[in-house]
Amino acid sequence: MTSLFSLSLALLSFLTTAVAASEFTFHEATIESIHLAFAQNRLTSRQLVDFYLDRIQTLNPSLRCVLEVNPDALHQADEADRLRAAAAGGNGTLGVLHGIPVLLKDSIGTDDKMNTTAGSYALLGARVARDAFVVERLRSAGAVILGKASMSEWYWLRSSEIPDGWCARGGQGLNPYVKSGNPCGSSSGSAIAVAANMVAVSLGTETDGSIICPADHNSVVGFKPTVGVTSRAGVIPLSPRQDSIGPISRTVSDAIHVLDAIVGFDPSDEATGEAAKFIPMGGYKQFLREDGLKGKRLGVVRKPFWDSFKESTAASTFDQHLLTLRNNGATIVDNLEIENIDIILNPSESGEMALLLAEFKHTLNEYLGGLSGSRVKSLAEVIAFNSNNPDLEKMEEYGQDGLIAAQMTNILDEEVVKAEHMMKKLSEEGFEKLMKENELDAMVTLGADAATILAIGGYPALTVPAGYDDNGMPYGICFGGLKGSEAKLIEIAYSFEQATRIRKPPLSFSFEFHNQYYE
Repeated sequence: MTSLFSLSLALLSFLTTAVAASEFTFHEATIESIHLAFAQNRLTSRQLVDFYLDRIQTLNPSLRCVLEVNPDALHQADEADRLRAAAAGGNGTLGVLHGIPVLLKDSIGTDDKMNTTAGSYALLGARVARDAFVVERLRSAGAVILGKASMSEWYWLRSSEIPDGWCARGGQGLNPYVKSGNPCGSSSGSAIAVAANMVAVSLGTETDGSIICPADHNSVVGFKPTVGVTSRAGVIPLSPRQDSIGPISRTVSDAIHVLDAIVGFDPSDEATGEAAKFIPMGGYKQFLREDGLKGKRLGVVRKPFWDSFKESTAASTFDQHLLTLRNNGATIVDNLEIENIDIILNPSESGEMALLLAEFKHTLNEYLGGLSGSRVKSLAEVIAFNSNNPDLEKMEEYGQDGLIAAQMTNILDEEVVKAEHMMKKLSEEGFEKLMKENELDAMVTLGADAATILAIGGYPALTVPAGYDDNGMPYGICFGGLKGSEAKLIEIAYSFEQATRIRKPPLSFSFEFHNQYYE
């Protein structure tokens, strides 16, 4: 890992002096506060990137959430400063994320000096043909690509024995609040790094809970848009029917700034053509309204998600949050139930697992075929690589039963075709029926387990920090809606966040963990 930090970093004492002199606070900095500091000449992109690189160098050996930093990050920061100076002189305009460092999940392709590996050594050294579409959009918006975040290897599909947040390249990512706590996956590194102030914002991917769960467990905001609102082109695929790319951040407003930068039609991803109608003129920032809860009708689903919290203080806190939602103008319809919820939450019975395995094999083979310099060109060759490198990939500990199961599937199998129809039927008769019959703007649940309901139908979800249990472990409140309901979810989540302001950072300003589990 020594090569990870080969960049020259500014001295910490210099950064401390810079903070004192400018009164700009790096910790918990938002995109808006960073842009204000830029505009007032109290901060440069170079200083900001230096700060985050130093955080990574200091904290990553403990948290293991960053696989590699971008060796061009400082150059990008210097270029951002140059362009900002030129724009101040009337030469040029700046993008909405100009100079803002962004960390990418290791499955999001970049045509640069970094790797894109899904956490596996099998893809180390392989080159993508071009930046992923969302990376192109980030660069166009002026963002600095800081590096690649760790993840659950192969989206956790490699083996049911793999712990959330583990991959061969990075090891086990750790929750920054409770060392023994589950960081969740598969976008674990993206959430951990944002929570620990190692980057301003990050991108994750979700098929089923992979943004919502790590955001929930690491006390940050996670936004999974409707499938197709963001392009998946250039991203290592899992399931075209369910995959979505979205932001992870410390505030709702930061997530929306990133979302505005990455949405849009991409001819390389046909799902974006259908979803383009959902993207509002003027973008999503207009829906960051403190009074966004007024007139909203919210449905609370407790069963079965309540079971894991009923003995915790989270249960009473959730009821207080419902009161806050009411006091801010929302109508609460409580104790709703979703038809066939037990089947929906069981991936074997719902058909989700059968479809995931088959789609993974089919789309991964296509993706691998487009790489250059790759030692593997198919799922079968990934399996062979793992078998031939058991120590590197820790095969004795974790195996690869999931990959082998995927290899045995065929996208045209009758079981797979039936699975897709089954999931559509369950969504229509379950979540959609709940929303329409009760005339809801959003479904509200405690924790992250409702992500599956929203995943199998391609619906959007947004989670916001909601509290910490008796052990200090974070949990969130999840808002889910029908396809294209991003605007409503933003209004609801932002209004809730502004009324509660629950999030607390896990790290002290001295760079030391203040949680007892790290002492």
